[in-house]
Amino acid sequence: MTMLMRFILQSLGIAFTAVLVSLGGYLALFPPAEWSVFWSGRLLDIPLVFFLLMSTALIACIWALIQSVGFKRQIQYVTHQLEDAKLGRSTLVGKPPQTAELSLLSEEAARIQQMIHDQARTAQKLASEKVENQEKIIQEMVSQERNRLARELHDSVSQQLFAASMLMSAINETRDPEPNQETRQLRMVEEMIHQSQLEMRALLLHLRPAALKGKTLKEGMDELLVELQQKVPMNISWKAEEMKLAKGIEDHLFRILQESVSNTLRHAKANMLQVLCILRDGYVILRVVDDGTGFEVTEERAGSYGLMNMRERAVEVGGSLKIVSLPGKGTRLEVKVPFEEREDGAQ
Repeated sequence: MTMLMRFILQSLGIAFTAVLVSLGGYLALFPPAEWSVFWSGRLLDIPLVFFLLMSTALIACIWALIQSVGFKRQIQYVTHQLEDAKLGRSTLVGKPPQTAELSLLSEEAARIQQMIHDQARTAQKLASEKVENQEKIIQEMVSQERNRLARELHDSVSQQLFAASMLMSAINETRDPEPNQETRQLRMVEEMIHQSQLEMRALLLHLRPAALKGKTLKEGMDELLVELQQKVPMNISWKAEEMKLAKGIEDHLFRILQESVSNTLRHAKANMLQVLCILRDGYVILRVVDDGTGFEVTEERAGSYGLMNMRERAVEVGGSLKIVSLPGKGTRLEVKVPFEEREDGAQ
């Protein structure tokens, strides 16, 4: 039996029952003298039997009208539920359907909606993982290419510059100490080769930056500056306190130090480099000072990208970066980052 047929029969049954109950009560209270009154009697100038039939139909219509309002709401609920499932949202309000068929349909729509929602979340997760994997692959490829270029530059250009520097140094030592134009030119060539070596070391530091790889910030700084001290004719001194920093802060401070040292090698023409990393009043302070040529902080320069990169790294860990520099007076870079202790077990 269809839902519509059951709905019609239910309305008629309720109406017929109501008429019978009313009629039975009337007959019990006022029994007729003859049963023929049902055929011959009239009510409101309408034969009684027709009046009873009309009353049954009227009650059935009123009941059907009342039920249709609720039935319509149930259909609207299911329709809204299906629309939400199609659009991937959940904005249902009201009471779920009570009719058996509509209740089953509503439950099925809810299952479909949940399935679509789960599929959407799965698709989003897969898309995010795909993008992350692509980014990792690209970063790995870039890292490998940078390492390859760094190796080739170190094995070829860097070695050739070192040989040229040694050769020019030997030539100048055997020259007549009396200053003349040729001697001055040879000295200039030697200085240019020396500056090129510094540029090359800074470039190699950019291409293949050393990572902490499980070491603390102090250990990484010691390793970097000791290696630099062995390769660069510069007076390098540093002080780094041992502190249990969060991994992200350590990495960013180490990258800032690398960028700052690289800028000093490339642009400062400094004879002295001082590095300080201490913990004071709840702040980690990283300070890098050189006695190089300096620059106007307000002016754009070739190294401005490096300065911007360092400033962004400081901001990313909630810190600030301050640079004080004057032409001919050297440069002082200071980073202050709120101290955040590394959690136990963090790598």
